[in-house]
Amino acid sequence: MTQMVQGRHTVIRRSPASVALKALLYAVLIALALFTLIPFVWMISASLKLDREVFSYPIRWIPETFHWENYRLIWSKVPLVTYFKNTATIALLVTFIQTLTSSFAAYAFAKLQFRGRNTLFICYVATIAVPWQTYMLPQFILMRAMGLYDTLWAIVVLQSFSAFGVFLMRQFYQGIPTELCEAARIDGLSEYGIWARLVIFTFVGTWNDYMGPMIYLTRDVNKTVQVGLRRFIQENSSDYHLIMAVSVCSLLPVSVVFLALQKYFIQGIATTGLKG
Repeated sequence: MTQMVQGRHTVIRRSPASVALKALLYAVLIALALFTLIPFVWMISASLKLDREVFSYPIRWIPETFHWENYRLIWSKVPLVTYFKNTATIALLVTFIQTLTSSFAAYAFAKLQFRGRNTLFICYVATIAVPWQTYMLPQFILMRAMGLYDTLWAIVVLQSFSAFGVFLMRQFYQGIPTELCEAARIDGLSEYGIWARLVIFTFVGTWNDYMGPMIYLTRDVNKTVQVGLRRFIQENSSDYHLIMAVSVCSLLPVSVVFLALQKYFIQGIATTGLKG
């Protein structure tokens, strides 16, 4: 690679070997990305076929006839509208509350000085290593004693605090120079203004949660998408084309959220805060 200066502009010329190596790397990454998409493509393809065509061999990736009525039929099999509404309500509430609790706690652990800060943080984060099954029964007894059993609030309360969220946000905050925080305070920004948002892990995790709603929600009117999906599979175990259609519907919202917010998650608040 050579570098030439022409006036105010810098021209960088790369060697043919460097260009070829980079092209090969991109080709491999694209091939791996396409390979990981194969199951999703098959799922969408199967959702638009008749049941007898789903497992036909050789695989017909593009259906001969697109059966869009599959997507209309699944809504009459089980109350999917109710399941989606419940899941969206829980996911949005948990995401909002957990973002507040995680970001404030993480900011304190990263930027505030107080006695026993590191010890307290290690003890809190160590709870991640405790299997959920060990405290599942005490949680159940507590929720029932509080009168929250078979209500959406049981799931919201249990998932509103996350040691992993605090750990993740603390790592972001530590990447921000303390001088930047001091400058913000001098400019009149309060402690509550120096925090970012944790969205993607919380929303995706809550949306995909199965065991929590399975344990705490019994009435059909309170069930979520993942529990409803399991019920749909049990009642329509032989209709694979409909199972694929309802799976696509359950996957779409969380896919949209991930694709829309992944760049903010990857960059982190340290990068966006220091841009200039």
